[in-house]
Formats: sequence, C-alpha cells, structure tokens
Amino acid sequence: MRVFFSLLIFAICSWAGTIFNGGLEILSIKSSEAGDLKVDNKPVSWLNHPSKDGLKIAIIPASYYAKNDINITNSLNGQSSLKILKVEQKNYKKESIKVAPAKANPPKSVMKRIEKERNEAIEVYRSITPNLLVNSKFIAPMSSFITSQYGNARVFNNSIKSYHGGTDYRAAIGQKVIAANDGIVRIAKDRYYAGKSVIIDHGGGIYTQYYHLDRIDVKVGQKVSKGDQIGLSGATGRVSGPHLHFGVIIRNIQVDPLVFIEKFNSLF
Repeated sequence: MRVFFSLLIFAICSWAGTIFNGGLEILSIKSSEAGDLKVDNKPVSWLNHPSKDGLKIAIIPASYYAKNDINITNSLNGQSSLKILKVEQKNYKKESIKVAPAKANPPKSVMKRIEKERNEAIEVYRSITPNLLVNSKFIAPMSSFITSQYGNARVFNNSIKSYHGGTDYRAAIGQKVIAANDGIVRIAKDRYYAGKSVIIDHGGGIYTQYYHLDRIDVKVGQKVSKGDQIGLSGATGRVSGPHLHFGVIIRNIQVDPLVFIEKFNSLF
C-alpha cells in the first residue's frame, strides 16, 4: 500500500499505519510538498518517483528486529506532517539446517576475514547513491521455485541461531543468474559465509544481493542492465546445497525481497 502525504493548514498533521518487521512502506508526495524528511529523527532524502513526474517517494524499511513505532516527519515552510508506522511482529517460520562444521562454528583463523567482509559490506550499504538508477520494475534473479522465505528462524547444526535475510531459489550448479534491475556492481568476490557474491547498487540506498554463486561474471564498478547475466548459481559459502540466495537492502536494513519487489513495482 502506498501512502500519500498532504500538508494541510494545521501546524502538525498526523497519520498512522502498520508495518511488519522485515517489511517496508513507500511514501509518495507531490514534489512541491517534499520538505525535510526525517525517520526516527534521522534525515532521509526524497527520491524522484521512478515513473511519474511531479512526485517524490521515500522508502521506509523496518528491520527484522524492529519493535518500536517508526516516526516519520515531513517539514516545509514551518508546517509538519507526522506519520507513525506501528510495527507488528510477523510469524516467521523456523528451519534447521546442516552445513559444514567450519561454516557453523568458524575457526579463529578466519574470524578476521569474516569481520573484514562484514565491514566492507556495511560500508557499501551506508554509501547511498543520491538518485535512483532504475526506471522500471524489478524482476526475479532467476526463474525457479522459492525454497526458503525471508525471516525464517534458522538453527545451523543445532547450535547457531539466526534469521534468513533473503529469499532462496532452487538451483542446480551452473544456472544463469540475472540482475534484478539496472545498477552498478559494488561487491563481486568470494566471501566466507556468502560464498561467491555480487551486490548491486540501484541508487537511493537500494541494494540487491546474489549469494553462493559458482561463478561471477561481473566486476566492481561495472554498470549492469536489468536481465544481464551476472553469474552462475552454485553452492559456495555456508550452504546445505546449491541454490541462489537473493537479498534486498534498504539503507543498510535487510528487508523481505518479495515484499520490496511487490511494493516498488506498484509504483508503475
């Protein structure tokens, strides 16, 4: 559901809505009414609407761990509009997964590598390209069945608990993986947990992740178009078997990829 702001004559106007943890909301506003936007008192930039002139949008993500309400204000010419998104907890499923012991409990010799790769990714996600690099709908990274949904609670080898930060597609080793939309490759390397990985910047703080590849066909800094082949599916990193992990990051917050695609594509 898209939410429309409208500044009225009152000093402060308020709206309320709901959002699931791991979900997102897309706000839309007339360009002439787009002021200083803050989400929980942190500044966020309005983006040009990808398909309609004269409108701005803002994507508001809720992390998997979100519990508190999200407060959004838009201030212009001494007037402010307030929206409160109440976070509801979604009933995510639970999975038990068997992986190589070294992937469940990494040896000390690889801990520096894991931390380095984590910090590299965070630095990328925090570096926001100001404008959207896309002007069309997102597509699935491959044509296949979904085997694991975002948010599923996971127990690796009966010891490590986490949650699934993306959507898994069934894939044999060597199947074509494509870019979900236009963008610029920011990461293309072999990583300890994610295996051979590609991360694409779509502008506006939107990133897509493609993990556990058998082969990478792109380089950092390369511009890609929607549908371009970026690699082949595989079984690298922390896996129980070959598949493609597809993830979406919004301003350093991991969200449900299927929810993101549905909501973003509704803008067209």
